[in-house]
Amino acid sequence: MKVVGFAGYSGSGKTHLIERLIPLLKQQGLRVSVVKHAHHRFDIDRPGKDTFRHREAGAFEVVVASGRRLALMREFERETQLSVHHLIAELYDGIDWVLVEGFKDSDLLKIEVWRAASNKPARYPDDEFIVAIATDSPAAMPEPTLRPVLDLNDADAVARWLIDNGERFQYHAERYLQHDV
Repeated sequence: MKVVGFAGYSGSGKTHLIERLIPLLKQQGLRVSVVKHAHHRFDIDRPGKDTFRHREAGAFEVVVASGRRLALMREFERETQLSVHHLIAELYDGIDWVLVEGFKDSDLLKIEVWRAASNKPARYPDDEFIVAIATDSPAAMPEPTLRPVLDLNDADAVARWLIDNGERFQYHAERYLQHDV
């Protein structure tokens, strides 16, 4: 499995780029998963549904499945910060690519999504894990770089770059999880 992160400030276009990359990678016959960091309390369930009622009753985990979908909801008794590596470990075997949104401070290889119009600083000068920058304003980048600069508006080119550099993104869970336990 290959894993690449997409880092950038809110509104930079990470989600939009990922949603354009998924079908392009799938067209190549690749199975794609996404791991997304949520900053706020979130819920994928709705009050009144059976699964919501099970969680409210105190179930630690609720798994709901159909012939087309599976969802696992896990309630932690106390605030828990899982690493991106723990979340990747939860994914189904047989995935070709995992696209990680958020986790900007992780030790994953990442593509920074940066727009000059955001008036936010670029992260690439200080983050050794950023291996490329996807931007709509290369001439406005705050510092020169030897890293590849990809056109944020050309998802086909970004997908080609990922596939052409795929070996670089090969994930080795044993490097990460042995230290987290």
